Amino acid sequence: MARTALVIGAGFAGISAAASLARRGFTVTVVEKNATPGGRARVWREAGYVFDMGPSWYWMPDVFEQWFAQFGERVEDHYRLLRLDPSYQVIFDDGDAWPVPAGPDALRAFFERIEPGAGAQLDRFLGEARRKYELGMQKLVHRPGLSWAEYAHPELLAGLLRSSVFRSLRSHVAGHFRHPRLRLLMEFPVLFLGASPARIPALYSLMNHADMALGTWYPMGGMGRIVEGMVRVAEAQGVRFLYGRPVEGITVRDSRAVGVRTAQGDLRADVVVAGADYHHVDQQLLSPGDRAYSAAYWDQRVMTPSSLLFYLGFRTRLNKVLHHNLFFDEDLDRHVGEIYDTPRWPSRPLMYVSVPSVTDPGLAPDGHENVFALIPIAPGLPDGPEVRQRYQEMLLDRLGRHTGQDLRPHLAYVRSYCVTDFERDYNAFKGNAYGLASTLRQTAVWRPRMRSRKVAGLYHTGQHTVPGPGVPPALISGQVVAGLVARDLQRANA
Repeated sequence: MARTALVIGAGFAGISAAASLARRGFTVTVVEKNATPGGRARVWREAGYVFDMGPSWYWMPDVFEQWFAQFGERVEDHYRLLRLDPSYQVIFDDGDAWPVPAGPDALRAFFERIEPGAGAQLDRFLGEARRKYELGMQKLVHRPGLSWAEYAHPELLAGLLRSSVFRSLRSHVAGHFRHPRLRLLMEFPVLFLGASPARIPALYSLMNHADMALGTWYPMGGMGRIVEGMVRVAEAQGVRFLYGRPVEGITVRDSRAVGVRTAQGDLRADVVVAGADYHHVDQQLLSPGDRAYSAAYWDQRVMTPSSLLFYLGFRTRLNKVLHHNLFFDEDLDRHVGEIYDTPRWPSRPLMYVSVPSVTDPGLAPDGHENVFALIPIAPGLPDGPEVRQRYQEMLLDRLGRHTGQDLRPHLAYVRSYCVTDFERDYNAFKGNAYGLASTLRQTAVWRPRMRSRKVAGLYHTGQHTVPGPGVPPALISGQVVAGLVARDLQRANA
């Protein structure tokens, strides 16, 4: 049986796939274009600040526990988790701020104070969300999505029929809550999936269970600690990591992937698993005859937004901020329209601000604050220094209004990151931040396939294929592709 594998990319999905393949007996090498692992979850250290460059929310702790457990490890062997309470706060246009409590009793009472009867509605909504989560995380996401037959099981179909699945999440939420701000609160988690709540199927209310029942957590030291732990596990399984080695092409012979080409030399393997951007691999690392999809296909996909990110260091502590702060002080639908319907730089965007030094002061010099800010934007926008500076000023104005502080004199460090940076560092199609959006027509078998249609021995993992965008799905995607590779090779050698 063939037992050598190359994995392109050391993001969450690539590391997960590599470790899972090695556990199955493969000799695995990971080829990473950047100097450090993590992909979008890399860490940036400068001037005494430690910035997580990408993901900052730790949801679905059970997925991380299960990932480490398959190797006989525990999460606490690698990093210390702290549950945040309040989980986060939402800041509205009148200056009102809602700290969202972590415990179920406090959360129910909070909803009831806002809207009489909403506490009981929350119980009903989260009860269904829990069933969807159990259905989704136990039955749906661990399938490679190659055929609808994978989902044709009585228990799975019965579970889908018992739940609101195919209507939009927006209509599902509206059926439970009247208060517009409660509706906004319940819609917010799916924004990570890369589409409007009006276009996301109600199946994804499972994200509300992840948010409100399983909780918002933080790994002390930052999200980079997860990457460090996963790399240690992979290396203990025998995985070799090659950094600073961009892949220039996939070598195909007789319609089979047999290795990759890099500037430092060619590498050979029996199987190639691409954890890099799917569009980049399909359109740029393969010759035209080996591509599974056309350029027109990719142009018609609904991508997740890109983001304008700011990494900020202040010489003072900030008032009235929590670890996670959602500025919903502008109109969500207008901002969404400027991302999807008429793509352009948003006129009055919503924004997310993370201040991890509130929880973890070691991420900044003594008395300083570490701030990560994100503004979702349409992919593919021009992002020169003038537009970045304009939004930096907007960010400082709004953050200053909320904190009641003039922050500009205290700004010690600033770095921006946007479309062209995503394209350069991750070969991200149109500079997308999260991959392919999880709309109904881009779910399950309607996502790009894990197994190449054209090239034997070539597989894909990560946020463009199943199960979808996000850190927990990336961990699962790596495990699923490893299982698919192993099963295919067993059949071939039977």
